[in-house]
Amino acid sequence: MTNDTSTTWQLSGFGDEIDPDPRIQCAVLSALGARHIEVRSAWGVNIVDLDDDRLAALAATIRDAGMGVSAIASPIGKSELSEPVEFELGRLDRALRAADVLGSRYIRLFSFWCHEPDAAARGRDEIMGRMGTWAARAEQAGVTLVHENEKHIYGDVPERVLDIVQTVDSPALRLAWDNANFVQVGVRPITDGWAQLAPYVAYLQVKDARIAGGEVVPAGEGDGELRETIANLRDAGFSGFASLEPHLADVTATGGFSGAAAFGRAARAFRSLTDDAGVTLA
Repeated sequence: MTNDTSTTWQLSGFGDEIDPDPRIQCAVLSALGARHIEVRSAWGVNIVDLDDDRLAALAATIRDAGMGVSAIASPIGKSELSEPVEFELGRLDRALRAADVLGSRYIRLFSFWCHEPDAAARGRDEIMGRMGTWAARAEQAGVTLVHENEKHIYGDVPERVLDIVQTVDSPALRLAWDNANFVQVGVRPITDGWAQLAPYVAYLQVKDARIAGGEVVPAGEGDGELRETIANLRDAGFSGFASLEPHLADVTATGGFSGAAAFGRAARAFRSLTDDAGVTLA
């Protein structure tokens, strides 16, 4: 396919990278030209820990700002496989509830920590079984789970990401593509992973990183092949969400933070790349 200047993607972003207050999150995203927000936490509380009253208040805040919700950025699967099965099923129930209240069709999740050298091989079958159960619940609810290739989980390299989606084999499990996370485990995202994973990519998480040291940087300033990613997604006919997750000020095991100013810098860097590729962000 050739460059199609009519290509439009929906710009979103992790609101809690801006500020704990969802009103400020929405205001900054709106000022950057986004009409959607990805919700990981509000008022300093993780999305799966918000009770129904707070979910209703959050929905009203987002609605009053004229925004929609691109995804529920849950922590599901960012846990040890030794946790009881019920632990993540409970968090999935809350994420599904949040998706319903906030009007989101995507829930982001992970595939369990695998820190030890042989942990991925030993835990594979159990991981697949649990993720298959999650996908069945999501499919029944009319929601799509998107697996993020976080570093040090089972699905952190292309081969194991592919193993997950092909083994679970559910239309309710697709991929959230994260260039920086691939770089941080020594993978060149497009060169090493795109060909086999492209059919399953449903969502783009926008951050970049440098191979030397793993530092997270704005899109296009690292080794994450962001320009090539945008071109490949464009040429594949992608028309979904591109969600900013800059991690420019702080990174933890459960997320990251940028602040309004750095978040704006990240948004402008990404928009410069999409403008060059003939992709409109709406």
